[in-house]
Amino acid sequence: MGALKGKVAVVTGASRGIGAAIAVRLAAEGAKVVAAARTVEAAQSRLEGTLGDTVAEIEAAGGTAFAQATDLSREQDRLALIQAAEERYGPVDILVNNAAVTYFAQVGDFTDRRYQLMFEVQVNAPFHLAQLVIPGMRERGAGWILNISSIAARHPAFPPGAYAGIGLTVYGMCKAALERFTTGLAAELYADNIAVNALSPNQVVPTPGTLFHHLTTEDAPDNEPPAVMADAALALCRRPAAELTGRIAYSQDLLAELKDG
Repeated sequence: MGALKGKVAVVTGASRGIGAAIAVRLAAEGAKVVAAARTVEAAQSRLEGTLGDTVAEIEAAGGTAFAQATDLSREQDRLALIQAAEERYGPVDILVNNAAVTYFAQVGDFTDRRYQLMFEVQVNAPFHLAQLVIPGMRERGAGWILNISSIAARHPAFPPGAYAGIGLTVYGMCKAALERFTTGLAAELYADNIAVNALSPNQVVPTPGTLFHHLTTEDAPDNEPPAVMADAALALCRRPAAELTGRIAYSQDLLAELKDG
């Protein structure tokens, strides 16, 4: 307990799945968590999980958090999110960019509206939020930015087999852009002691989103529990940039590396 005591953390996409697990884990280590997502109440989404659920779980365990309804595709909502965090708790020490709007379809069938929305939420929003928190992190001489990525950022093997029919190209493009942003920003901020990393699960995490898209099932033997990503996220949000930055990390591999080290 207490590794993040006194820190302020903003976690996007925190209503369910990986984002909720990370928010709960950071709060358990003493961070004051601002949980951001579109879904505040159950009636707002067909997927299970709300910001209210996440905040209630944190508070029940003795942690501190509040919910900020945020549509990450809207510039004004992103501005309001950081402003609310600073007004409620103070300058942001940790930013976790986890929110995603995802559609799976082949390129020939992809609509422009869905294409633009995916890039707005998964690429432009992390870029903008980073711009908003960097000045304060520089002023305090420390900070952590964590971008949640996916194995879909990797190039497909050939012949592609089942990959060709899943419709992962645009999703993979978003995550590949996010990873390049991560390493570039890490280099820019290294001298400021601001760590910037990307984190992906080694295996599919059974979240309401992945279950909805039929990417896995609840009882699939090769699933990765959300807690693994949460533990890996904590590891990346507590070490100084001189020790751990600019990484395109995978959850289980990272935890094994740090344990062995």
